Parts: sequence; C-alpha cells; structure tokens
Amino acid sequence: MKKKDNAEPRSSKTDLRVELDGSALTIAQVNQVAKYYAKVELSESALGAVKRGRESVERILKSGVAAYGVNTGFGILADTRIQDKQLGELQLNLIRSHSVGTGEALSEIDARAAMLVRLNSLLRGNSGITLEVVRILQAFLNKKVYPFIPRYGSLGASGDLAPSAHLGLCLIGEGFAFGEDHKKIPTITILNSKRIKPLRLKAKEGLAIINGTQVMTAMGAIAVNDSINLLRSMDVAAAMSLEAMGGSLSPFDSRIQNLRPMHGQAHVAARIQRLTRDSELIGTSPHVQDPYSLRCIPQVHGAFQDALDYIRTVIEIELNSVTDNPLIFPETDEVISGGNFHGQPVALALDLLSLVLAEAAIFCERRIDKLLSKHNPKVPIFLSPNPGLNSGLMVTQYTAAALVAENRVLGTPAGLASATVSAGQEDHASMGVTASLKAAKALEHTSKVVAIEMICASQALDFLLSGSSRKHRPKLGQGTAIAYKEIRKFSPKVTNDRSLHEDLEKITQGIKQDRIVREIERTLVL
Repeated sequence: MKKKDNAEPRSSKTDLRVELDGSALTIAQVNQVAKYYAKVELSESALGAVKRGRESVERILKSGVAAYGVNTGFGILADTRIQDKQLGELQLNLIRSHSVGTGEALSEIDARAAMLVRLNSLLRGNSGITLEVVRILQAFLNKKVYPFIPRYGSLGASGDLAPSAHLGLCLIGEGFAFGEDHKKIPTITILNSKRIKPLRLKAKEGLAIINGTQVMTAMGAIAVNDSINLLRSMDVAAAMSLEAMGGSLSPFDSRIQNLRPMHGQAHVAARIQRLTRDSELIGTSPHVQDPYSLRCIPQVHGAFQDALDYIRTVIEIELNSVTDNPLIFPETDEVISGGNFHGQPVALALDLLSLVLAEAAIFCERRIDKLLSKHNPKVPIFLSPNPGLNSGLMVTQYTAAALVAENRVLGTPAGLASATVSAGQEDHASMGVTASLKAAKALEHTSKVVAIEMICASQALDFLLSGSSRKHRPKLGQGTAIAYKEIRKFSPKVTNDRSLHEDLEKITQGIKQDRIVREIERTLVL
C-alpha cells in the first residue's frame, strides 16, 4: 500500500469532541473525527432510540411473523425462513460471505469517516441493533482502530455491501486491521491490545452494519470538504493570473453580476476584487478584452461553487439519514422494506463533483497556457529569464495537460455503468463508491493543476516586479501579495532550469491544508 494513502492523519492529539444524535452530523464534524481524531460521544436520547428499536425487534421475533432480514434470507432468498436458533449464524454468514472486496485499502481517513457515518445512522433507532453495536463502533473510533476495507466491490445499491462487510469482519474480531506501523495484521490482535471485546451478532445486526450508503457518503464528505478549500485556492490562483497578465477588473463589476443573479458568480466576483484591491498591475494589458479564462472567472468559478453547494446539501442530508433495509418502526412494531440503501442521490452528486473538478482543471490550464505563451508581452515565453538555453516553466503545462486529460475520463458518470445482480432482483446500481473514488482522484489532480497555476503566476509576477526600478516597483493586490509571499516560501523563483517536482508537491500540500487562503484571511475577509 502507498504510504501517503495510509499515513496517519495530520494530528493525533486533539481536544475536539463530536456528540452524535443521529440527526445533526455535519461535513465539518466528519472531517474532525476522520482527520483529527475528535472524540466521539453518543447522546442519551440517541441511545434511548437504539434501545427502543432493539426492543421492537425482540417483540417481532417473539410474535413469530416472517420479517425480511430479521428471520429470513437476503436478496432473492428473502422467502427463505430461518429458524430462531440460527439467526445469529445467519448474520455471521452474511458478514463473511459479503467480504469479497479487493484492491488497495481505503485510507485511514476514509475508513474512519465510514465508521462514523454508519454509527450516526444506527443511532436513529430504526435499524434494530443492540447498544453493543454502537458502542463498539464508538470504541473503534476513539481507540483508533483502522480496519482494512478494500476499496473495490460496492455497487452502491443494497448499500455499500462489500466494503461494509469488511468493516463488519473487524467488528466481530475477524479480518484484518492496521497496526501502529500501518502493517496489516489480524484484527483480533489489535482488539486484544486495545481491550475491545469482539461483537457477537444478533438477529438483524449483520444486515444493519453492511446495508447502507456509509462508504460513498463518508468519502463524499471528505471530498466535498476538500473541494470547498480547493475552490477557495483556485480563486486566489485566478486573481494572481489576472494580475500577472494585467487583466481588467471591469468584468467583475457588481452591476454585471446583478443582471445575472447567480449566487456563486457574485461571490467569486467580489472575492477577486478583494484579492486584487490596490494592485497597480490590474488593467495594464494592451489587449482590448481579456480571454474567457480571465474575463469569465465569475461565471465559471461561480458555477463550480453553486454546484458544490448542491453537492454539500445532498451529502449532509445523507449523513443524517437511515439507509439500511428493512427499517424498524418501534411505535408500531412494523418492519418495512424499502430502498433507502440505494445510493442514487449521493452517486449523482459525486459524479457531478468529478465533473466540476474536471472542468475546474481545464479552466486553470487555459490560464497556465496564457501565462507561458507571452499573453503579457512584458514577460518572456515560458517564463524563463533566458529562453532557449533554458526551458523555464514550459513543461509545467505538459503536466497540467496530462492531469486534465485524465480528469476528462474521470468526469464520465460512474452511474452509467449500472449493473444487474442477485439473479435479477437487484437490477439497478448507483455505483456511488466508484463515483466517490473518481471524485477523490479528480480532486488530487485538480489540486496539482491549481498549484501549477500558482507557481506560474508567481514566476510571471517576479518578472513584472523585477523589471521595474525599485523606486517604481508596482504594488500587488492586498490578497495576491500575501499569496505570492506564501508561495515563494516553498517555491523560489526559477532563474536557471531546475526540477520543479518538489515545488509542485509543496504547493499542492499547502492547497490541501488551505494554508494560503488562511494566511490571506488573517488580513482580509474573503
């Protein structure tokens, strides 16, 4: 496994606490628990709901009626009645038989997020599980048990069965987890070391653990959080490019935005104006009109932001939904089968996220092209002090173009690959986990493209600053000046050709940590 995927999140020491009640979990809280090990607490009201849900299951079992998933088989085997003495074995067999995932493990962050999302859903009390199930999930999170969950195997309908089953294996003390050195070892070894007693499954519990959209939703929550940060950094990169090419601020006039009242468009236009305020380079271009990649920043970046607002809404609704099947209604002791396990809402949102990120990378790459190809005649081609002998930043565009090309593939909706399984009973699949994996990869690629734009814009600004006398050195914008200074801490000006690989990695990491934007926000309100 790659070290970067399974490395411990950035901080293992935290005083953060997140109380779950099944109804109020946020994307920010998912990130606090998954990345920073915030302690998970369970509300008393939620524990009461879980208890009432289990009492209802016990009453249903005593009544002798056939209830899907409680005392019957699964899927197309739903008509097969299971004897009471075999109900625990039924749930155990379910976990074992569905643990057929493959591929590299989910990162620790994604695995922790998945456990949190499943725990929050179970706390609603409609899944019919015992308190032991929620307690062991809480223990896994608070005692930092990192279960081995292969990333491939979910169709996103009937929930994220295969990856969730691997989590279920760990809960019962089987399967594998990762030790302190991130080596995969038998789960029981880790549970013994942390004094966690393996779960003994009862009727309905195996199904409640694996049947739901927790994996796609968890990964979506991480991706949405990081995409919000990325779009903030992309606005900064765009402002730097606008300044480096002497672009006009006229297209950012609020009167233009008011005639097309898209929320994101107006927000982005205002941000660019704040970032470039007091700049003496803005408006110095000899061109009558700027190219679309500059002039249409509010419209294009704004559309990305509006789309992300929709995606965030879907994910936050799903974080607080009950998505297994069947569902228990303790008020009437009814067991009702439905389709909340189907991941279509989340899958569509995450397919849209991949498309947003792919489009964002394309737009950034167009500005990189302008920065390198003398759109501003005051800077040399490829941003090299000595073009010819030196190639300068020429090949940064190649890397950006390669990432853009792969993003175009990732932008293809995963949902179009729907499959029919379970002897035709499950005849439509959302492919939500596939969509979440695509979005995560597109996010990584686009972060690097934005980093390349920042490096190129900083290099262009170097020429504009050094080409003037010290007495008349042009002033940068209030926000772009801070961004330029921050970037130059990790990526010095290129005078003679050198490898820019490390520069790219450092700036990308800064974008992921929202470092540049947060530094600007120490001074400006964005």
